[in-house]
Amino acid sequence: MAKETRPIHIDNRRARHEYTIHETLEAGLVLQGTEVKSLREGRANLSDAYARVMNGEVFIIGMHVSIYEMGSYSNHDPVRNRKCLLHAREITKLKSRIEKEGFTLVPLKIYFNEKGIAKVELGICKGKKLHDKRDDIKDREVKRELDRARRDKG
Repeated sequence: MAKETRPIHIDNRRARHEYTIHETLEAGLVLQGTEVKSLREGRANLSDAYARVMNGEVFIIGMHVSIYEMGSYSNHDPVRNRKCLLHAREITKLKSRIEKEGFTLVPLKIYFNEKGIAKVELGICKGKKLHDKRDDIKDREVKRELDRARRDKG
């Protein structure tokens, strides 16, 4: 297998705006062949995706992986639920945190590790209120102006 020249990853930028991320964890993904090929081309969308614990397993719901152009009749369903691979003790810990503390499980990033295996970074998050989002925007603008001032001065 040839090494890839650039790292392939799909980010969920909307999640970082909508949620406060408390913790992250890495999980494997159960994918079909054409899904892997589409992911390698970077053709996926995580903006409306979330994860849920169902029957002792974690599934990503709402993730869109585009149909592979060169695929034939064996192409995948673009918005099917995809299973995450986690240990049983990790799943029970996640389930208790979600139920008791009111957290949401959100996929933040999909990438391929050094062995070429697709991984998903799941975030244990809480939703932000409108004023929290405004504060973040304000902080980002202040930081940007400080960086500009430093760059222009020096």
